[in-house]
Amino acid sequence: EVQLVESGGGLVQAGGSLILSCAASGFIFDDYAIGWFRQAPGKEREGVSCISSDGTTYYAESVKGRFTISRDNAKTMVYLQMNNLKHDDTAVYYCNTVPATDRNWGQGTQVTVSS
Repeated sequence: EVQLVESGGGLVQAGGSLILSCAASGFIFDDYAIGWFRQAPGKEREGVSCISSDGTTYYAESVKGRFTISRDNAKTMVYLQMNNLKHDDTAVYYCNTVPATDRNWGQGTQVTVSS
């Protein structure tokens, strides 16, 4: 069974930092690109960043220069280092394979940035 479990969210002041973690299991991790997505209240879920199986990274314009995605294939983990957080980064953050598979959505982890 495929599982992707997010953790590391919390409440942080604007300008602060958080590291999100995504623990993956149930599939051949090395073969997949993994992405971070987020959904803010009243908005559609959007892609934030992704990392391919060979380590190539992609960032949405809104987070470029502030967020860094990485993966540890040995631990089947993906991380999202978020620096200089802004109020607009407030959302529930999810990880998923890329392209995203509906059945893989987990509970997400809440990130709240206070102004």
